[in-house]
Amino acid sequence: MPSSVVTSSSVPVQRLSASNRVQDVKEELASSSEAPDGKSVKSEEGDIHDRFFWTYTEEPHMTRRKAIIKAHPEVLKLCGPEPLTLPLVVAVVTLQIACAYLLRDTPFLSWKTFLTAYVIGATANQNLFLAIHEISHNLCFKSPMGNRLLAIYANLPIGIPYSASFRPYHLTHHKSLGVDGLDTDLPTALEAWFFDSLAGKAFFCTFQIFFYALRPMMVYKLPLTSIHALNIAVQLVFDYLLIRFAGVRALGYLILSSFLAGSLHPCAGHFIAEHYVFAQHSRSLQAGASDKLSAPPPETFSYYGLLNFFTYNVGLHNEHHDFPAIPWTRLWKLKEIASEFYDDLPCHYSWTGVIWQFILDKEVGMWCRVKRKEGGRKVGFGDAETTQHRQPIVGVTG
Repeated sequence: MPSSVVTSSSVPVQRLSASNRVQDVKEELASSSEAPDGKSVKSEEGDIHDRFFWTYTEEPHMTRRKAIIKAHPEVLKLCGPEPLTLPLVVAVVTLQIACAYLLRDTPFLSWKTFLTAYVIGATANQNLFLAIHEISHNLCFKSPMGNRLLAIYANLPIGIPYSASFRPYHLTHHKSLGVDGLDTDLPTALEAWFFDSLAGKAFFCTFQIFFYALRPMMVYKLPLTSIHALNIAVQLVFDYLLIRFAGVRALGYLILSSFLAGSLHPCAGHFIAEHYVFAQHSRSLQAGASDKLSAPPPETFSYYGLLNFFTYNVGLHNEHHDFPAIPWTRLWKLKEIASEFYDDLPCHYSWTGVIWQFILDKEVGMWCRVKRKEGGRKVGFGDAETTQHRQPIVGVTG
């Protein structure tokens, strides 16, 4: 196991806050940080080729959410739709269609097309990726159908229909964080083994948009619904009309923008920053150690830098996983209200730095993820499954 993947038996938590409730959260995490036989779990079924961090712990966000609500019940007032998302989506969709039209006569293999796609297009399409992420939590309209339709609209400049499939896979990621076979954000053991080198990690970071698009379907398949059919039909009609009136180069610009948005682009750093365990996180924990308390490694990491401006504050990822029902405009307020729960958590300071450290640091790689075998639920598998997922979970939308 790489040294950056920290075992529950060796990682002390940060110094205890003055808040008793924060201490209670840490004690609850620590009490569940060992396997039933009292030993930490380093690999599933003792497989020496499996170097993920396997844990028996409950995912940490539910525990912290309950503690925050107990300490600050007013945070529940932050939950609910954010209407500002709608005009922003319309503006970015319009921007991308305008750029595609203006480049209709520009050769696809030209610096003008590439630089426009990298600087403007990739940033805009990453913004739309994360608008769809926000909308998947029903955080623009009160109406679920309104959110589904807006997601399909936001999908247009991306060029490939995916918004209908993204939602159930993403909500399962929230309800099944780290659960092998359910959380499709987790790399498979084959991926981690095959790309376990500098060249392999560079390849993964360059083409990671394909991994995030194809991996979920390899883990499990979703049933086709009317929303999926509508998403596909609307996207095909849009792509056809774009080619008909602006030419194939216009569509090529949009697809290139989507590729670059999930490649070696600063905003793409969030894909890695959110859940991979880096060496400095273990060092920050050890620096503030308590001799009496140990906890499993953190599984989610926030970023509080300027790129949040372009990405619906997705960098506030601990805050988002704790309260998925709080929209992007109010996550900073959540952090302010419950600061004692967040200020000591390890975080990232640069998404660009995350990408390069992930590639160059031998102690960081695709094995550096926390996994668990049990827990979680799938979203999007018929009425019975939908009913199960609509059981009230405070602060969570599905």
